[in-house]
Amino acid sequence: MSRRPPFRLGLTGSIGMGKSTTAQIFRELGVPVHDADAAVHALYGAEGVAPVEAAFPGVTQGGRIDRSLLGARVLGDDAAMKRLEAIVHPLVRAREQAFLDAAAQAGAPIAVLDIPLLYETGAEERVDAVLVVSAPESVQRARVLARPGMTAEKFAAILARQVPDSEKRRRADHVIDTGHGLERARAAVAALLDELRAMRGDEEGKSDA
Repeated sequence: MSRRPPFRLGLTGSIGMGKSTTAQIFRELGVPVHDADAAVHALYGAEGVAPVEAAFPGVTQGGRIDRSLLGARVLGDDAAMKRLEAIVHPLVRAREQAFLDAAAQAGAPIAVLDIPLLYETGAEERVDAVLVVSAPESVQRARVLARPGMTAEKFAAILARQVPDSEKRRRADHVIDTGHGLERARAAVAALLDELRAMRGDEEGKSDA
């Protein structure tokens, strides 16, 4: 018997805003999470190897796509990046759909799609609501510049490729501020889950009426 699909909550946020930590909180609270970045990493060692190597010969090392070699071929080359995206995006979507199917079969009422470039790639069309994680600019900057190998120039370049935090917050259905510590963030996630579950319960009641 097929089960009702889970409510698809898109999770996104600019670099250093606490998205990965928030995704882990959802997991700890029993919500299945699909990590789009992890899916790309996985397919570079599986179904993505042959088509990517065919399009960009010489980027495979040890049976896997070498991301540094691939990056050297596509970064700064819009046409090459579009060719790569045309290969990778359908494969990521297939993994995403398999995740949602499994969540439905498991009876999960809510599933999180962790998509770093959600707005940049139009992925908001594939979710039922969007949660943006945010933090004050000073907190974001301190977090990012504390990362190994990060520089102010790299940080600025990354921000330039992302939809601004203010725009993400404006377009979001829900916003969680991670700038007040882990416990506040955990409480905010729990409250949001309660809200979504209650809403879903109301909808079930309406459909059964």
